[in-house]
Amino acid sequence: MLSLPTTLTQSQATDCLEQLTRGVSQEPEAQVVVDATRLNHFDSSALAVLLALRRECAKAGKRFAVSGLPQRLRDLAALYGIETLLTAL
Repeated sequence: MLSLPTTLTQSQATDCLEQLTRGVSQEPEAQVVVDATRLNHFDSSALAVLLALRRECAKAGKRFAVSGLPQRLRDLAALYGIETLLTAL
C-alpha cells in the first residue's frame, strides 16, 4: 500500500508523484491502493497527483484505488466531476 503525506500542495506535488510512481512498480499486487488517511492539508494538486498516479497504474496494467480519502477532498473531486475516477475502498 502506498501512502499520501500529511501535506500535499502544489509545492510538494512533483516530489510526491515521483515517489508514488516508483512505488507503483514495486507493488506486487494487481491493485495499487493509496492510503490517504494521513492527508490533512492539501489543495487541488492532491487530485492532480492521484489522477496522474491512476494513469501510471493503468500503464503498468494495475488497478487503482484510494483508501481514507478525506471528505473535503472527495467534495473537491465531486466539484470537478472526477469523483468516479478515484475508486474508494
